[in-house]
Amino acid sequence: MIFAALPLLNSMYFSLFDTDTDDGAARFVGLDNYRYLFTNPTTSERFWNALTNNVEYFAIHLVVEVPLGLLLAALLTSGRLRRSTGVYRTLLFIPTTLSVVIVGFIWRLIINPLWGLVDFPLLGDERTALPTISLMSVWQYVGIPMIFLYSALLAVPADILEAARIEGAGAWTAFWRVKFPLIAPQFGLIAILTYIWTFNGFDLVFALNGSAPGPNYSTDILGTLFYRTFFGSSGQVADLDLGAAVASVIFLIILVITGAYFWLLHRRLRSYEL
Repeated sequence: MIFAALPLLNSMYFSLFDTDTDDGAARFVGLDNYRYLFTNPTTSERFWNALTNNVEYFAIHLVVEVPLGLLLAALLTSGRLRRSTGVYRTLLFIPTTLSVVIVGFIWRLIINPLWGLVDFPLLGDERTALPTISLMSVWQYVGIPMIFLYSALLAVPADILEAARIEGAGAWTAFWRVKFPLIAPQFGLIAILTYIWTFNGFDLVFALNGSAPGPNYSTDILGTLFYRTFFGSSGQVADLDLGAAVASVIFLIILVITGAYFWLLHRRLRSYEL
């Protein structure tokens, strides 16, 4: 907790100062760094572009990764794989444990237009670059929602399923009418964890494109924007104070949505208690 909270508080503290002064002493400027971030034409354009790309990055994960995780979990618990369930579960989860550098290298070989499986530069086109990286990330991390949903499906009481079979429900009906409503609360948790992870995203985009968010900033997300602003890269001069402001804004974006989710969850739980 300390190792997470102290850097965060330090970033918020430095975002209120200007350390690039003639005498080297930090000067308190209040919200000037935030004002510059949102009003300067260049920095404002880059920020809103990165935020838009991040929303798309999250949406692709939510729309593709979660249903795919549900499908895989349903297959693993269907009984059709029998003794091979453990093997398939392990194989599907292995990509999650791989380094993003390895994942990026593997996928670069696969989609390379010279010797790969496709003859179109997917990472070189503005329209396909971000969706391509997002799908690579889905491939790597689909094991996480799969395990959540797999565990939830295993926890469904056997007597309820037996009662459904006695009533004449087939496998399809039992899944959607019995199992799915019981595991539905897991989707909210998976969605908010996916939101937090994607808005903290940085590693795979950096492994594939470096700090240059090409082409034409089409793969720039908030994590790469922060890196480029704070450390300086791709022709951009490092600005520690503005970088701290970007980090603080990212934290607030995550905090607001996460706080709203848990507030709504708490209200719903209280309504059930009453």
